[in-house]
Amino acid sequence: MEQRSDVETVNTTDQTGGEICLTCRNLPGCVQRSKQASPILFCDLYEEGEWSADLVAAIIDKHSGERGGLISILEGIQAKYGFLPESALRLVAVRTGRSLVDIYGVATFYKAFTLEPRGRHLCSVCVGTACHVRNAPAVAEEFQRELGIQPGETAEDREFSLETVNCLGACALGPIVVVDGHYFPQVNTRQIGEIIGKTQVGLDFVEVATDERVFPVEVFCARCNRSLMDPDHPIEGHPSVRVTVSFGRKHGWLRLSSLYGSFTIESEDEIPEDTVLDIFCPTCHAELAGATDCPVCGAPMVPLIVRGGGMVQICSRRGCFSHLLDVSGSGA
Repeated sequence: MEQRSDVETVNTTDQTGGEICLTCRNLPGCVQRSKQASPILFCDLYEEGEWSADLVAAIIDKHSGERGGLISILEGIQAKYGFLPESALRLVAVRTGRSLVDIYGVATFYKAFTLEPRGRHLCSVCVGTACHVRNAPAVAEEFQRELGIQPGETAEDREFSLETVNCLGACALGPIVVVDGHYFPQVNTRQIGEIIGKTQVGLDFVEVATDERVFPVEVFCARCNRSLMDPDHPIEGHPSVRVTVSFGRKHGWLRLSSLYGSFTIESEDEIPEDTVLDIFCPTCHAELAGATDCPVCGAPMVPLIVRGGGMVQICSRRGCFSHLLDVSGSGA
């Protein structure tokens, strides 16, 4: 593989005197080199393979110096690749100056992060107390039988991953199953095959009035942890989510439906389609900006903490209906 002419090769030696690469650990085919802007070694082997050092470096640069920047960096990497590659974490250590031990400590402390590749579809079965007494263990066992994998494992074809979680914040609707961010309430073992089949076909279509995957959530600011719920301004029969927004030269209030899966909003000003909004907490006034870009349109995703564990992320672009649900508290 031809080495780039616009960068200078940096020779680094390990304790035995042999040359090493800080991103791929001197795997066969590695070409040692560094960008002129900073002394970070990376290699062509991984640019064309499992992950891109340039993309990871861009994620690191985007969040360097931010409060809580390491978590944002890890969120960005996982959003891009679906997990945290070891070599990417080594690059984070070099570029941020943080020890690899510290980075792994954060990555393993938060259950939303995973160090292993996940399947194209993630099935999360709640086995918390409320769901457990409603036969959640049998639901989890049926998923294991249908998919042929255990909690914490991914199928050989990388189509499905299975995990168990301790709570999803919807205890009254248990047993709860979440597949690719779509909630299925009061699940019994006879429904598992149907859920898997729907997942393979596609889960994007939602009918708010009748779809049992649409359910209310209670959300909080990811910065100050204050509730964003507004019972005085209900939408679709439930307290709305209250935020403030700005776009162009306008600044005003915005209310969103608290039904996960619904996209109903009300706003102080008319918001043109395709407008990307800056969204703020009405209490602490912090901008609610996360590390993840929308997988559909590329606009920033807005993180909202869900009571009981996990995070809802909604796209900040008017008219884009992308939303993600990350669950925490994995028991796998």
